[in-house]
This record gives sequence, C-alpha cells and structure tokens, in this order.
Amino acid sequence: MPLKWKYQTREEIPAEHAALYAEREGSWQLDVDGVADKAKLEEFRNTNVTLLKQIEEQNKRFEGIDPDEVRKLAAEKHRLEEERQLRAGEVDKVVESRIKGLKSDWEKQVSALTSEREALTRQLTSIQIDQGVITAATKRGLRPTAITDITARARQIFRLEGGAPRALESDGQTVRCGRDGVTPLTLEEWVDLQVSEAPHLFEAHAGGGAAGNGPGGAVGGNRSVKNPFRKESWNITEQMRLTKTDPALAARLAASV
Repeated sequence: MPLKWKYQTREEIPAEHAALYAEREGSWQLDVDGVADKAKLEEFRNTNVTLLKQIEEQNKRFEGIDPDEVRKLAAEKHRLEEERQLRAGEVDKVVESRIKGLKSDWEKQVSALTSEREALTRQLTSIQIDQGVITAATKRGLRPTAITDITARARQIFRLEGGAPRALESDGQTVRCGRDGVTPLTLEEWVDLQVSEAPHLFEAHAGGGAAGNGPGGAVGGNRSVKNPFRKESWNITEQMRLTKTDPALAARLAASV
C-alpha cells in the first residue's frame, strides 16, 4: 500500500511508518525532499491557468493593433484638433495645449535628471563616507562583520556637502562640532567615539594598526589583488565591487593606503 502524504494527527500514522513523518504547518507530512503538498500544487496550477487566460484575453483585445500606427493616429488627431481650434479663433486653447505638452515633457526630463543625481549622490556617499569610515575604523580594529553596522551609523550622522562629509546634529541642520568645540566633527573623531560607545564593533585590541602595503599595490597575503584605493591604481568601480563582494578585503585595502 502506498504511503499517505499527510495526516492531521500523529496518532493516525501507522506505528511502523511514524519515523517517516515530520510535523509541518499544523499537520504530519511525509518527510521527503522535493515533494510539495498536492493542494498547494493544485493552487499553483490553477493560478497559472487563470493568468494564462488573462494574458490571452489581453492579447485578443489588442490583436492586429500596431502601436506605431496608434501613435501616428493620435498625433494626427491632435493636429486636426489644433487646426479646428485655430479656424474657430481659439488660439488660447492651442497655446495652452502646447504649453501643457511641453510642461509634461519638461517634468519627465527633470524627474529623470533627479533620479540620476540621487543615484550619483548615493555612489558618492558610498565612496566618501563609507570608505572614509571603513578606513578610519579599520585602523582602530574594526571587526570585518561590523562594516555594515558602522557605515549605517555613519550615514545617520554625516551628509555630503560640497563633496565632503559633514557631521550634523539630529535636526539635520546644525553642524556637529569635534573635540575642540569649534571645528566640525571629522570621520576620525567620530570613529574614536564609536570605540567607546559601541565597543562590540571593534576587536579587543582596538587601536592597532592596519595591514602593511605589499609589492605592486597589493596588501598582506592578497598579493594578487591590485589595490584600487592607491593613487597609482585608483579605480572607483573596483572599489564598489570589492565593498559589495568582500567588505573585509575592501576595508584592509582602504586602510593600507
């Protein structure tokens, strides 16, 4: 007799088969890799069938319609409407319509430029703030696993102003001062504060030096890695790639410069 896929209670399972079942989602299911609940498979299948029907219905609605021809017809309709308005002396309406179209195009361009600027700002933030903090913190013994934590903390304090990190108070406006109470707080001073305020981010010997430079711009045992943070081999793309794929190595390379 084939094994049953699921029982509602453990007591229903035949004693000789009890070891083959495991409790999942409120019932006892056959403990087999790669097997899904029949009800869930049926639900998945029905959902797919429904989606396929919807796609077929949409395709039928637009069957034989050429998008380019539709755009041409819309443009021609708009031109004829303008001619009618001009003949009727409705010049103001024509001007208003054209201005509205230009304004829409302008707003789209501004939106695209804004998105591009924000993306560039995020990249600069990653380079100027994240790398600056990682470099300073690594010299103080930052744990490799704490890179994400400390960069997130730094971004709450520092903002890019004129292309340089500037520490701000919680109001986001007032400049946060450093040790002397006059000049703005630097990344290095902020990292020193983290050593005492968040010691779990640093090794027990916090304050130790970073790894030394290797030949050809490589660091420590990573002699095959060209250091993208060095002046002679500066490479922003490689810096970002390393920061994502190997944060610990990126931190060591940045600190070694």
